[in-house]
Amino acid sequence: MNLVTFSGPPSSGKTSVILKTAESLIKKGVKVGVVKFDCLSTDDDLIYEKAGIPVRKGLSGALCPDHYFVSNIEEVTQWGLREGMDLLISESAGLCNRCSPYIKEIGAVCVIDNLSGINTPKKIGPMLKSADTVVITKGDIVSQAEREVFASRVNSVNPKANIMHVNGLTGQGAFELGTLIYKEEIHVPTVVGKELRFPMPSALCSYCLGETRIGAEYQMGNVRKIDLS
Repeated sequence: MNLVTFSGPPSSGKTSVILKTAESLIKKGVKVGVVKFDCLSTDDDLIYEKAGIPVRKGLSGALCPDHYFVSNIEEVTQWGLREGMDLLISESAGLCNRCSPYIKEIGAVCVIDNLSGINTPKKIGPMLKSADTVVITKGDIVSQAEREVFASRVNSVNPKANIMHVNGLTGQGAFELGTLIYKEEIHVPTVVGKELRFPMPSALCSYCLGETRIGAEYQMGNVRKIDLS
């Protein structure tokens, strides 16, 4: 079974891209499954079910969705193996720009949209910089010049990635993406012992543990102060 992780900022078009890509692979006889991670609520699992794609969802609630993903990805992998999947796609929540949900030796795709602004790529950390493939969406509503400038900015922060445009509405480019993420010779029996490509965002300050009061006397643990000198 192949395992691929999709991530990206909120509303960048991850679900639409995955759906169109999965449909193109299913036509070739590939059995595709999806696990959707989100924070508070999602109906994306219903979209996959309607398309006939086996799906499970996990909601992180008060936890960081990145940490929740890493704590559950082995269980997700074993579910995919039990179901006899050829390709299991893990779709992240709409993540903050500091998140790093990729695993070494596991396929990593970052979805980012043209409408986010030409300076957005340099504001995104490991989620974009350590991806194998960067999918740019919503290119149909900007000019050709804007598409090229945006793709150039993406290339400047991740020159090793495959950069491609996919239309989540029409599916244009989804077939090509499918050929990149699914390789028959790859088999992932487990992710136990594998390593993250980049450390997770630091946590465990007093506010992580439920503190709501403001002030230095209530702040403990991993706290960073702004330099106003």
